[in-house]
Order: sequence, then C-alpha cells, then structure tokens
Amino acid sequence: MLITNLLPMLGSYSLAFDLVAGDDGVVTLIIIPRVAEGKTHKAEAGELRPISITATAAEIDAELAKGAEGALGGLIATRMALADQIATQRDAAEAARAASAEAAKAKAASAPAKPVVAASTPAAPAAGALPADAKSEEPASLW
Repeated sequence: MLITNLLPMLGSYSLAFDLVAGDDGVVTLIIIPRVAEGKTHKAEAGELRPISITATAAEIDAELAKGAEGALGGLIATRMALADQIATQRDAAEAARAASAEAAKAKAASAPAKPVVAASTPAAPAAGALPADAKSEEPASLW
C-alpha cells in the first residue's frame, strides 16, 4: 500500500523514509522528497518539505489502505497539483523571458547606429602659465 500510494511522487522525486516509534504505540512516518537523480525538474522549497504522519501503526495502515482517498493520497495529490502549477508558471516565465530577449534583439538590430562624436574640450592651461591676454610689460593681475 505504501509504495502504491507514493508511486505518483516517484516520477519526480527520490523518496527517503524515517520511522520513529513513540510512546503508547504511536508511530511517526516521515517521507522526505528529494529531486531524483537525472531529473531536470527544479523543485521549489515547498515541494521538498517532508511529509510527516503521526498515528498508531493501525491508523497509518488504515489510511494507506484508503489509497488516493486517504490522508497520504490527499497530501500527494495536493503536492502534485502544486508542482504542476509551479511548472506551468516556470514555463510561462521562461517563455516571457525568451520573448523579451528576442524583442530586445530585434529592436537593437532595427535601430540606426548613432555616430560617435568626440567632444572637443578646451585644453586646460598648464599650472603657473600666464593668462592668454597678459602682456609682458604689465604685471599679472589678481582680479
């Protein structure tokens, strides 16, 4: 039952399990999704959050027996729906980015090239040089 319930997640993830026995026959089953080796799927942080179920062993077995209608099946279906939404949004963002880059290339190719004009700046006089209108027979003015 457990593997059958987790089969939909195995398409995108590698799964690790942790079983912890508690007091009074309570068991915690933790399912830890990881990106499967060789998969190109870029998982979001929410997709990789561990699934933790705490109940008695009999209650966990009963939920697993319910299949897709059980608690674990519902969690997995919700996660898969979320993963599909994220993938759709990611694809739309990539398409928009590519279209924007293509439009920028087309705009750059159609724009006429502007000639580069070197700005002519007057040369600064050397330090200690006399003013241009100074006469040799007159002293330099401070005003």
